[in-house]
Amino acid sequence: MIQLGSRGISSVVTIEQLRAARGLLGWSQSELAARAGLSLPTVKRLEAGFGPRVSDEAREKLQRAIESAGIEFVNENGGGLGVRFRKPRRRK
Repeated sequence: MIQLGSRGISSVVTIEQLRAARGLLGWSQSELAARAGLSLPTVKRLEAGFGPRVSDEAREKLQRAIESAGIEFVNENGGGLGVRFRKPRRRK
């Protein structure tokens, strides 16, 4: 597991959840990198889980980009970790 964020984003998100979220969105690694304002090698390193450490700031950017696209990271709740589309908010 990797801890994403130390400034406001406190959920623990795994590499597998990041890959699954990207897949759910139909995004390539290049598209995720562009939407997060990061380089492609940074996304590749994080998803591969090896190589030079990816900064907390970069991890936060990835998580924010995915969440802003409507994905929610599901914490361990007895049913396992996961990702899903966020339920649309009803307009009043």
